[in-house]
Amino acid sequence: MITLSLACISLISLFALSILYKLWWYPHQIQHILKSQGIQGPSYKFFHGNTKEIIKMKKQTSSASIDLLHDIFPLVQPHLHAWMKLYGNNFLMWMGTQPQVVVTEPQLIKEILSNKEATYPKTKIRGYLKKLLGDGIVVTEGEKWSRLRKLANHAFHGDCLKDMFPAMVASVETMLENWRHLEGKEIDVCEDFKLLTSEVISRTAFGSSYMEGRKIFETLTKLYALISRNAFKVRIFGMGKLIKTNDDIEANKIEESLHHSILEIVKKREHEVSTGKASDFGNDFLGSLLKFHHDMDHKSRISSMEILDECKTFYFAGQETTSSLLCWSVLLLSIHTDWQEKARKEVLELFGREIPNSEGIARLKIVTMIINETLRLYSPVTTIIRRTSSGSKLGRYEFPANVTLVIPPFAMHRNPDIWGQDAHAFKPERFAEGVAKATNGNSTAFLPFGYGPRTCVGLNFANNEAKIALSMILQRHKFTLSQNYVHSPSILLTTQPKDGVRIVLHPL
Repeated sequence: MITLSLACISLISLFALSILYKLWWYPHQIQHILKSQGIQGPSYKFFHGNTKEIIKMKKQTSSASIDLLHDIFPLVQPHLHAWMKLYGNNFLMWMGTQPQVVVTEPQLIKEILSNKEATYPKTKIRGYLKKLLGDGIVVTEGEKWSRLRKLANHAFHGDCLKDMFPAMVASVETMLENWRHLEGKEIDVCEDFKLLTSEVISRTAFGSSYMEGRKIFETLTKLYALISRNAFKVRIFGMGKLIKTNDDIEANKIEESLHHSILEIVKKREHEVSTGKASDFGNDFLGSLLKFHHDMDHKSRISSMEILDECKTFYFAGQETTSSLLCWSVLLLSIHTDWQEKARKEVLELFGREIPNSEGIARLKIVTMIINETLRLYSPVTTIIRRTSSGSKLGRYEFPANVTLVIPPFAMHRNPDIWGQDAHAFKPERFAEGVAKATNGNSTAFLPFGYGPRTCVGLNFANNEAKIALSMILQRHKFTLSQNYVHSPSILLTTQPKDGVRIVLHPL
């Protein structure tokens, strides 16, 4: 009995020591190591790290609207903006007990995102974000990532993109047909752009209509809200498995609903092939996934869960990034009507009143400049995250293993040393000679879709869709900003106008 009691006491003591190490000794050890190299930051607070401070800062700005200025970094990421000013370009902050080093020096970012020798892999995601991305292309590593990337490259590049062109045009036509009756009236374009981008990704990647995909997008929207609401909340170790919050229960229901809705589309495609209604699975993204799923080579085959993860990822990415880009582009053109006229002139010179074609879209120079400047000021991607896989030397620094590295595109896109003292101004002419010239050779100063081997695979897809939509809008309408517009940018996974973008349509 005494021996058993001693064993219990020993186990309890070991557990208590491990908790003490995790909650107190380890954070202070990391702070000391990094401070000795000149990396400072807000002090670690027991258990919560800096999350309470972050939540407080974000609450103070969440209800704020600002003048029509484009310096939105202090509004949407107030903690990063404030701590950069206080502690310098590279600083340490804490997400609970997890150390996060914010990096904003271009050369260091290039080294991280180039990821030579797999020194800076993706972070392991958990919680609600795991329910969205699973173990798909955005987060996976190694051979599996190479396989999925090759598949996605095939589905979203070259001839496949050309094949998507008619569906993109048809979807924009449907939206503009509804606009035909709204001239002289105020509309919120963001609602229409969400419908448009949902329709486009449904038709081009999954061979379905928006009506079929509507349930998926409605469910995804609920999941985005849960992810955003819980982004900076710290959970007690292991308690998430024992005690379920209302958000946990809701997230499980959402995940189950998502899987069910996507499987219905998958089974429909498989049924068409098995019954002879279709000769193969098709050349779109879903078709490519199913070909690999039914591959006779076990090494190449992907599982049903991998199909679900990739579908969720591309439904999310295909809608969110492009709708964000279109909303902000129209906002900027409704403010800067001189650039709206320049873009319209270019479009009419290339296409007249005819439907745009893929060759002409590739030749759009002014529209491309406007899109790039929109992406610079209102980047859909707000944070790029990597981690140190082992003791890593990064420039002049040496980091221990499992330190999270945080790269904020908003900080890079507003660096006056790269973009000039007018970095907050809308000036598409920056990109007149391309991105490389605009960034003065600092390739990692422009990060709306990432950089290096993990650059977003849907980059060309999003750009094509945005160019088609903007060209067709400019062919038919002039537009000005409504007096009812409220400038309130916010982050809901991507950068979105919280209160929409309200414009007034005018006939040409």
